Amino acid sequence: MATAVLTPEQLDGQASRLHDTQAWQQIVRGWEHTVPEPAPGPAEPTYARPAEPAEPPTAGQSDWRSLLSVPVDRLVDDALRTLPVAPPHERPLPGRLGAVLPDRVHLWRRVGQGDLRPSTHLGYARQILAEWGWQNTPYRLRNTRGARCVCGAMISAHRLGYGSLDTVDRAGAWLITELRAQGWPGLIGPWNRHPGRTAADALALVDATIRRASLAGQ
Repeated sequence: MATAVLTPEQLDGQASRLHDTQAWQQIVRGWEHTVPEPAPGPAEPTYARPAEPAEPPTAGQSDWRSLLSVPVDRLVDDALRTLPVAPPHERPLPGRLGAVLPDRVHLWRRVGQGDLRPSTHLGYARQILAEWGWQNTPYRLRNTRGARCVCGAMISAHRLGYGSLDTVDRAGAWLITELRAQGWPGLIGPWNRHPGRTAADALALVDATIRRASLAGQ
């Protein structure tokens, strides 16, 4: 199985080009509402039906459901959508030795793996940054200790079997979207190696991007 040749610099450029497309801008303009809301059935009203009490309510009492303007199930669904994607735990990363070995050693991990949402892919990239370390060498996939930059962590996650190349591009576009929201006008790489940048900053950026992408259903 051939490993796709992709460098942090190439990922940065591809994600930037995707971010600048009109289709992507239509997604991010309504990122909080990208997931389509379920349409109510023809016989189902759009307001909550008060539950029939077992016995008549006493004076001053009423069913709290009658105060709602939307069904309870929809409120629960909206609340769940605001939660960030939980970090994945089902397949632990290789240890410190695995961090410095060539990626081709880990190719077997891609066998039988399906595609992922960008937010889930970013969860694995975050795990790589947290366990293998963060580094800010310009456009290097890793340093001698096996630490990765943000783009390098995303590429390593792909090579370990977590998401397709298309998913990596979309995850990168979500990162750039988050950077734009935070006031950074450039690419991911220059942000990663900006003077004073820390590993905590990198993890916070990935966390914020995971939340933004997951709210959009991605």
